[in-house]
Amino acid sequence: MQPTGGTSLGRVRLRTLVYIRWIAVLGQIFTLLIVHFGLGFKLPLVPALIVIGASIGLNVFLVSTQPLRQFLPDRAAAIFLAYDVVQLSALLYLSGGLQNPFAVLLLAPVTVSATVLSRDNTIGLGVLALACVSVLAFLHEPLPWKDGSLALDDLHIMGIWQAIALATVFIAAYVGSVAGEARELNEALTATQMALSREQQLAEVGALAAAAAHELGSPLATITVIAHEMAQDVDPDTPLGEDVTLLVEQTTRCRHILAELGRKHDTSAGEAYTHLPISTMVSEAARPHNARGIKLIDDAAPAPEARGGEEPEVRRTPEFMHGVGTLIQNAIQFARNEVILRTRWSEEHVVVEIMDDGPGFSPHLLDRLGEPYVSTRAEGKGEGEHMGLGIFIAQNLLNRTGAVLAFENQDWWDWWGAGAIVRITWPRSALESDHPEG
Repeated sequence: MQPTGGTSLGRVRLRTLVYIRWIAVLGQIFTLLIVHFGLGFKLPLVPALIVIGASIGLNVFLVSTQPLRQFLPDRAAAIFLAYDVVQLSALLYLSGGLQNPFAVLLLAPVTVSATVLSRDNTIGLGVLALACVSVLAFLHEPLPWKDGSLALDDLHIMGIWQAIALATVFIAAYVGSVAGEARELNEALTATQMALSREQQLAEVGALAAAAAHELGSPLATITVIAHEMAQDVDPDTPLGEDVTLLVEQTTRCRHILAELGRKHDTSAGEAYTHLPISTMVSEAARPHNARGIKLIDDAAPAPEARGGEEPEVRRTPEFMHGVGTLIQNAIQFARNEVILRTRWSEEHVVVEIMDDGPGFSPHLLDRLGEPYVSTRAEGKGEGEHMGLGIFIAQNLLNRTGAVLAFENQDWWDWWGAGAIVRITWPRSALESDHPEG
């Protein structure tokens, strides 16, 4: 699964293309029946209905097998529109070719493509439309007429061909350029709004963290005192003694975390500029969160397409350590037996996958993961006790290092999945840089 973001998600939903095709199918059937039975023009009704039935079958297949709310990649959307061009060309072939007044409808898919798809896909669709128009100019069934068939002059047919061809080129060039500029402006405004929203949310979270650190200080001190007293009264070799020892360790860790919240990091410290192999950095990020009973498996190797290559050395930063550490902690919390930390690198990218064998992400939340106050799992240990801020904070911190995050379940065919995957992908150049731009 490729990390998604920006235009890779596409700009048109599958639902939109399916609905447009339903409208086209109804219009084609209505026109066919009116012309054949109402106006008395004898059309090849059975072949035409077969061509229309192909579109009906395709729509039924898509509705029954695909999530209609998904955004299609540009290439997939272009393929759908290319089918519409070919299907309409088949109907025009059966009913007079370019002599049919409805030949102008071949411009519709090109117009849609120029409005929402990339320039390359629009050019490809325009070339297909021009090819279909050129074939229909010379190869088609006779245009039905009451007194037999109607044959227009060749010069008139060439005029129609030229008009449709010029309109196709004009729409692909002019409308595509105008729509592209509008998209760029809209994406810039959206990115600005998202950046301001994220900064505001992070500021709110920081204020909450400071308030929580202040309020939790006193009760945590009380818990620490009681835990130490219990440790003195209980045999450390007994199961209860092990639990008390763990309680003391965790309260000490909580005190350190609260202390960190109130202390500013010195960015000039030597540790922040230490360069380590990426696999070592991931292990270091996981070390504070290692819990009893959960096995951590490190799997670091070059990507298959890399054919070897040196492991990248990256700068140890608070954003990396806290972001990756939070994601690993989340995986450990919901894992049943093990968490796999898979690291792969090539000349272009570095990918870290955090995989657990827990219940997986709730499918209806996959599209919302990374938003504040959205809990990551629907079931598992500690259900109902999470504010949903961990993933949000981790994603924003890792975005500052140039990373893109993707969330999925290991078994996509299983409704609840069989373990979750968090995939973090960096451009290698950004990760190895001392000043990455998120």
